[in-house]
Amino acid sequence: MEKDKDKDFLEFIVKTLVDHPDDVKVERKVDEMGVLLSLKVNPEDMGQIIGRQGATARAIRNLVRIVGLKNHARVNLKIEEPEGSSKSGASTKKESGKDLDLNL
Repeated sequence: MEKDKDKDFLEFIVKTLVDHPDDVKVERKVDEMGVLLSLKVNPEDMGQIIGRQGATARAIRNLVRIVGLKNHARVNLKIEEPEGSSKSGASTKKESGKDLDLNL
């Protein structure tokens, strides 16, 4: 039970922040480099997790590292971009819009 404190803590924080808490998935992997927590959320919640200029993501990473230090482990957080996220779709729309403006 002790080893999953970092995972439980991350799930608690993220589920509190997002609109779709049931879609939050955290995987925990341990190797020679330490602990890697992989976070997956609903595509609509990515903005809330990243925050303005990544401020929320940085804060969450710092908190998870602190929990790791208290438990004598090096903990890193990987926020996985969900399939169908608006990031790739938005850039495609902008690029195609620019192409149309240049052709006019």
